[in-house]
Amino acid sequence: MEDQLRSVVIGSVNRDTLSKQVVNRIIQLLLDGQLKPGDKLPPEMELIEQLEVSRPVLREALSSLETMEVIRRKTRDGTYFNHKIGSHPFRVMLALSVDNLPAIIEARMTLELGLVTMAAEKITDEQLGKLKETIEIIAHDEDNNYGCVDKEFHRLIALSASNPIVEGMIDSLLMTYERIDQQIRYRERARTIEHHSAIYNALAQHDPQEAFLKMYAHLCYVRNKILRGKK
Repeated sequence: MEDQLRSVVIGSVNRDTLSKQVVNRIIQLLLDGQLKPGDKLPPEMELIEQLEVSRPVLREALSSLETMEVIRRKTRDGTYFNHKIGSHPFRVMLALSVDNLPAIIEARMTLELGLVTMAAEKITDEQLGKLKETIEIIAHDEDNNYGCVDKEFHRLIALSASNPIVEGMIDSLLMTYERIDQQIRYRERARTIEHHSAIYNALAQHDPQEAFLKMYAHLCYVRNKILRGKK
């Protein structure tokens, strides 16, 4: 293993870089085959020297990779690439595109539009009941601070698609939701209730096409609202 670590060539990054570029370089170790899922990363000091970055920048990058489950850190043993990294490629792409908000929004739309059509076919009465509860909670929220409940609405729809293969994508969907939610400067409760209710009604009717259309209208509205605010 030590010989393997010594042979790893990472390549330095510019001094004005942020931790995202360190994330890129570490992920590149996987992409070019220098290391594989389950392999141990070089020691911290070696990474600092090869990347030519400060310890805080490196640790910020490692924390980001750990949050995405790309790496895992073992006390007094070191840092390893996660064995399951191959099943979470979307997490890596989100990390690499963290500053590309339009792409993140489109990724969320791609995931959620597919999930909502499957949910329309499979959603149960119990799941519909939980979904309706989120709408009622938002309707009675006096502080207009219902981001967590909004997120739960979308999570419940994703789960009700009930597909073990795409379940691994739900965390990625929620990551895009959180990144987008950070950009919302003001919430429109009445509009949220209107959109969520339309989606709920389509799901209750088990109508995939209508569910797709209502979710698309909702996500398009969110996209336009956020991107207009960025101009």
